Amino acid sequence: MSNPETGTIGVVGLGNMGLGMARTLLRDGFSVIGFDVSMECQAKAAASGVTIVAGLSELFEACPTIILSLPTANHVRKVLDGDEGLGGRDIDPRLVIDTTTSEPDVTRELDAVLRMQGHILIDAPVSGGPAGANSGNLTMMVGGGDADVARAMPVLNSLGGKITHVGPVGAGHAVKIVNNMLVASHLLTMSEAVRLGNAAGVTTENLIAALNAGSGRSAISEVNYPKWVMNGAFDSGFTMGLMRKDVRLAMALAKDKSVAMPVSELAGQIWAASEELLSDNADFNRITECDPTHAGAKS
Repeated sequence: MSNPETGTIGVVGLGNMGLGMARTLLRDGFSVIGFDVSMECQAKAAASGVTIVAGLSELFEACPTIILSLPTANHVRKVLDGDEGLGGRDIDPRLVIDTTTSEPDVTRELDAVLRMQGHILIDAPVSGGPAGANSGNLTMMVGGGDADVARAMPVLNSLGGKITHVGPVGAGHAVKIVNNMLVASHLLTMSEAVRLGNAAGVTTENLIAALNAGSGRSAISEVNYPKWVMNGAFDSGFTMGLMRKDVRLAMALAKDKSVAMPVSELAGQIWAASEELLSDNADFNRITECDPTHAGAKS
C-alpha cells in the first residue's frame, strides 16, 4: 500500500544497492515501482515484489517520490534532465532522493533545473553496502534544505540506520566523496601496517586485535579486514571499478577547488595503477593484495 506522506516510491536503478533499498521499503509497507535497463535486474526485483515498469515515463507519472541508485552523475543527469527526463515532463512536483555517489556541482545544477518545475532534489548518498541496503541500516549523508529533508525523512528513516544532514543540496555528495577517499587511503595504509607488523614477527590476527583496542583502529581494521580480507572472502559487494571511480571524483574535486592533497593524490595514483592487476569487477578490498610501490604486482 502507498504511504500517505510519500505516495508510491519509484526506484530507478535496481542493482545491488537499489534492489536492497527497494526490498527494505517493501518490508516497511511502502508501495514500490522499479525501473532498470537490465532485464536481469528487473527479474530479481520482480521476484522480490517490486512492480516493474517498461520505462521512466511510467515511473515518473506513478510515483510522487523517486529514488535514484545509479552508477555515475551522467546517468543521473540523463534521468533527470535528458530528452525523456523528469525535468521536461508536465507533471505535479516530485521529490527526488539521489543515493548515487555523484558530483556535487552536477547535483546543484540539476537542483536548479528541477526547481524551475517545482520538483525537489536532495542528495543522500549511502555507505554500508548491499547488506546495509537490505537491512535498512545504511549510513546516509544528506544534502538539502531543512524542509525538503524533513519531507524525505519517512523514506530516509526506512533506509538508514545513521542519517546525517550535512548541509544544502550537493553537500551530501561532497561528504560521500571525502568518505570514500578516506576509505581508499585507509585500505592502503592498513595493508602497509599489516606488512610491517608481519615483517616484525606479529601475526595479522594479533596485530588487528591490538590496533582495534588502540588509537590506530579504523573501519578498515574493525570491519573490512576481519569480514572480507583475513578470511579471503572478498565479497563485500563493492567493486574495484566503483572505488576507482570514486577516487577519481575526489581527485577531480580537489583540482576543481584548488585543494592540495599530496598524500591522497599518491593514494589515487596507486588506485589508478591497480587496474594493471585487478579488474573493475574485483572486490575493492583486493587492493590490500597489491604492493603499493607497484600496484600491478602481488605483494
